[in-house]
Formats: sequence, structure tokens, C-alpha cells
Amino acid sequence: MSDKKLIFVTGNAMKLQEVRAILGQSGIDINSKDLDIPELQGSTQEIAREKCRRAADLLQGPCITEDTALCYEALNGLPGPYIKYFLKECGLDGLNKILAGFENKNAWALCTFAYSAGPGTEPILFEGRTDGKIVPARGQGKFGWNPIFEADGTGKTFAEMSEDEKNAISHRFRALEKLKVHLQSL
Repeated sequence: MSDKKLIFVTGNAMKLQEVRAILGQSGIDINSKDLDIPELQGSTQEIAREKCRRAADLLQGPCITEDTALCYEALNGLPGPYIKYFLKECGLDGLNKILAGFENKNAWALCTFAYSAGPGTEPILFEGRTDGKIVPARGQGKFGWNPIFEADGTGKTFAEMSEDEKNAISHRFRALEKLKVHLQSL
């Protein structure tokens, strides 16, 4: 798929910026389209597949979609794919307070990209995971829950890292590396 265009269904400018930075010189021209696709309840994989199916139908062509989850070990993976709503309602401080009664602050960031070749095709999933822990907010709060997630072995939250530092270890990077290999094989 080198030197081809692909539509990334997102209305999030920060996600688009990261995807373009990570895919870099891959020869894949990423454009974005913001579609109003209702999000289902279910597992990360179920949500990603259905979102991508609906996007491919609406676009009548190939596309990628992305779902990000922040999973607390003490809560058996919740809030998971519902992190967007938890963040909106609770804020960063509230996301920390959810774990107030637990000693275990371990968490993982999970990114699931789904690729569809077009309407009627089964989306293919590409997942990336970064382990870490939930900490009081540090760094600039420009992008979601980045200020409260400290990646293992770094001593920094995603918000304290440079774009290059984050993009080298993030859940999104790991998922995109798998997606890139697939797209280049087409």
C-alpha cells in the first residue's frame, strides 16, 4: 500500500498528528475524516471491529479507525474502552481517586487500530500495549489522560515526554507498527 492514501476516521487532531508522526516515511498518505459513528458497548475488540465496519460503509472505501483504552489492573481492566467518558465526567483527579482504596496502581494503555479494505470486508485488528501505573497528574495536560499514566521504566508520564519519546514506546506506536507491516504487504 505504499504511496497510497488511507482515511483515518477521527476528529481528534492530536491522534492524527501522532499517527502521521509515527507512520512517517512509510509512504502511506494519511488523511482524516470525522464521522459520527455511535460507539457500542463491549470489549475493545468488538468496539473496534464494529466502528471500522460502519466507517467503511459510510466512506464506501478503505479506512482505519482507532480505539484507545486505559485499563486499571485493580479494576480488571476498567475503565478500558470507556476511558473517554470517565475522563470527561471525572477529570484527571477523579481518575486517580477511583483507585484511592486500592494499593495496586498498575495500569496499561491499549490501542486498537482496525483496518477495513472497504464495505463488506471483515476489519483486521492491530493492538499495542504499554504497561505502567496511574500517578497524580504531571506534565502538560494537552492530550487526554497522558498526565496520569507513567510508562514502566521511564519515570515520566506521557505528558512529561517529548513527542519523540512518547511515540517510541506508546501503545499507539506499537499498534501502528503492526498496521504498517500489514499495509506495506498489500
